[in-house]
Amino acid sequence: MAQYVKKDDDLDEEEYSPFCGIEKGAVLQEARVFNDPQLDSRRCSQVITKLLYLLNQGDTFTKTEATEVFFSVTKLFQARDIGLRRMVYLIIKELSPSSDEVIIVTSSLMKDMNSKTDVYRANAIRVLCRITDGTLLTQIERYLKQAIVDKNPVVASAALVSGIHLLQTNPEIVKRWSNEVQEAVQSRAALVQFHALALLQQIRQNDRLAVSKLVTSLTKGTVRSPLAQCLLIRYTSQVIRESSMNGQTGDRPFYDYLEGCLRHKSEMVIFEAARAITELSGVTSRELTPAITVLQLFLSSSKPVLRFAAVRTLNKVAMTHPMAVTTCNIDMESLISDQNRSIATLAITTLLKTGNESGVDRLMKQITSFMSDIADEFKIVVVDAIRSLCLKFPLKFRTLMNFLSSILREEGGFEYKKAIVDSIVTIITDVPDAKEGGLLHLCEFIEDCEFTYLSTQILHFLGNEGPKTSDPSKYIRYIYNRVILENATVRASAVSTLAKFGAMVDSLKPRIFVLLRRCLYDNDDEVRDRATLYLNTIGGDGSVVETDKDVKGFLFGSLDLPLANLETSLKNYEPSEEPFDISSVSKAIKSQPFAEKKAAAKKPTGLGAPPAGPTSTADTYEKLLLSIPEFSTFGPLFKSSAPVELTESETEYEVNVVKHIFDKHVVFQFNCTNTIPEQLLENVTVVVDASEAEEFEEVATKPLTSLPYGTPGQTFVAFEKPEGVPAVGKFTNVLRFIVKEVDPSTGEAEEEDGVEDEYQLEEFEVVAADYMLKVGVSNFRNAWESLGPDFERVDEYGLGPRESLKEAVSAVINLLGMQPCEGTEVVAANSRSHTCLLSGVYIGNVKVAVRLSFGVDSAKEVAMKLAVRSEDEAVSDAIHELVAN
Repeated sequence: MAQYVKKDDDLDEEEYSPFCGIEKGAVLQEARVFNDPQLDSRRCSQVITKLLYLLNQGDTFTKTEATEVFFSVTKLFQARDIGLRRMVYLIIKELSPSSDEVIIVTSSLMKDMNSKTDVYRANAIRVLCRITDGTLLTQIERYLKQAIVDKNPVVASAALVSGIHLLQTNPEIVKRWSNEVQEAVQSRAALVQFHALALLQQIRQNDRLAVSKLVTSLTKGTVRSPLAQCLLIRYTSQVIRESSMNGQTGDRPFYDYLEGCLRHKSEMVIFEAARAITELSGVTSRELTPAITVLQLFLSSSKPVLRFAAVRTLNKVAMTHPMAVTTCNIDMESLISDQNRSIATLAITTLLKTGNESGVDRLMKQITSFMSDIADEFKIVVVDAIRSLCLKFPLKFRTLMNFLSSILREEGGFEYKKAIVDSIVTIITDVPDAKEGGLLHLCEFIEDCEFTYLSTQILHFLGNEGPKTSDPSKYIRYIYNRVILENATVRASAVSTLAKFGAMVDSLKPRIFVLLRRCLYDNDDEVRDRATLYLNTIGGDGSVVETDKDVKGFLFGSLDLPLANLETSLKNYEPSEEPFDISSVSKAIKSQPFAEKKAAAKKPTGLGAPPAGPTSTADTYEKLLLSIPEFSTFGPLFKSSAPVELTESETEYEVNVVKHIFDKHVVFQFNCTNTIPEQLLENVTVVVDASEAEEFEEVATKPLTSLPYGTPGQTFVAFEKPEGVPAVGKFTNVLRFIVKEVDPSTGEAEEEDGVEDEYQLEEFEVVAADYMLKVGVSNFRNAWESLGPDFERVDEYGLGPRESLKEAVSAVINLLGMQPCEGTEVVAANSRSHTCLLSGVYIGNVKVAVRLSFGVDSAKEVAMKLAVRSEDEAVSDAIHELVAN
């Protein structure tokens, strides 16, 4: 037996494992003990434990090693030791033997499944269902049905849990067990009732009516198990949610049941019911009251888990119904000093969401002492809540800004510091009175900032906002100090910031000129090059080499090009006598190619948040369309949309469409996938009916010759439309093809002619947003002023009742298809008003900028003021017409 080192008393704080340092080869050698004539049960159990440890740590066994271990383990079925038998079950499950090996242990497992020892029976069921295939399952189905209604709860639960797993691979067999599972739901054993209800719901989950009947029958009081009761509450919430989605009016079904569960003797059930009520769609204050009351009681519980659950739920409720949570504020204030820092953090952020203006100062004093005791991840949550509070109570900006400034000077990691800087930037942007003080706080921070990224981003922001303050000169010292004391990256950024001050503030130009001259002697090429460039732009002694408009446009203007497109064009440029032409760079933000999957990612906000860019740098669509002779004469591609799904997932054929917009044409690219292994599709086309799109006329079709199983392919249909006009319409589609049966073993078609068939697809529309490119600008104010008021159009619109201001803002952004600027697509929680800035390029390469001002009243009626500026009067009118319609 291996000698285990005694744990040293001096190493109490270190992690200790008896398996430390074991090697796979040595353990496999030890596994030979399974073949001994006289089995040592204890030693065999220890070796299996080591094997399980290796498998769970990620070690892999070769096919030969796994087979040898498996056959050795099967010999242990002759041992009578119950503990060893349980270890045998575990190792067989983990080894997952192949189908030809399973038959070796099947007879032993079936014998155990009918044993008089209940522990053998339960574990044998679990192992058999884990390693068996459909053929063997039909042979043991009778035993499994009997086990489901067995009097021993351990055996019954094992069969039910096995059924839940088997439902994923052999659903048809498991669905035949409904009667037995229904009987198990009435069991007096808590765990059996819980597992039976879970399995029964999964069997019926695709039949809404059956699930509704199940919930109706069980909510009448036949469920005794607290675990099953919690499960039933979740299923009830699902039924309520689906009934509201289907437009059912009148009293909310099952609400009385949820409210009744608030008086259950089990705390687990009470909490589950309270959480379910708070998460109901469109829940009213009257419906919330009983749930808030029980959660308030949990806040003073002696159990940390109940306090945490309650405060986390109340934190979520505070985002949508802050007034309903204010009754709990006194209880939550006592939790600020809770030993569990997670509870304390949630209590503080909830108070920040629900507190009133008069209590802000008192709350800040409590938070100050608390911040040093929590980790950065919790501090970030608090900082985000403080930012929202400042936007809610702008008159309190001094208190909140001073707090953010003080914690900015304390120790902390990059993400924490970035969250604070983002918050200060947001407050400066949204609360004009906070600008000068906030900029000084940022200047003081960069004096000791250790993060290059934050320093450069602050300098960039300072260059945009500093010149607009009442006394811009007070920032020059801080900026020039960065030129002297920082690394090359920050020095280069500081040089650019100085130039912006010189361009925007006439009185500072001579001073800036002198400072830039000093930068010519820097030891870094980038710093010297920038200084030289700006000196040639801004003349000495206050003179300006270029016109003021040119200088401001150069220093403050946006690039108006997706950086990824510029990068691609520069990489493709071959040095020659012809200089690189920046006008040749496409302004289109390319949609993701059909073969790539789009990964969902949280959008960053605040300082340094990049504008939305293309998901692929390769001009995939452009190259594809140029390679097709029928479309090569259509001219430059203006825009490609994101794929629009025309079929549901996991259907026989999966089809989506990408809309390619040209000046006089629209090309629909249908991306098709055949998901049936036994079929080959040939001559695949999509018949598009444009009867509801009168301005479109079909001019070309490119069919797909062959569509084998699992290999995506494309077919195209092109339409002509009036030149430069944003024509819209609805299109109906049918997929037509010749289907041939395929021999799965060879992959060859079994017939020559095949059968003509068709498949109905969903409709799709070409909308006005398809003619708008999402093109961001780095400085919206300058972009707005550069367009001028000549073609500005302003009007007000009523958007009717909305779920929230956030939903209204999102709807208008999607309608216009423009790029949100400066993070203004993010709406603060419980905000009553919001301003959103959008930019884009309309078909014909017309620049457009939009200001949206939203307001919502107590009845959730949303009003919107729309201001549009563009380079073409007709485009400004078209944007308003789009919203009006």
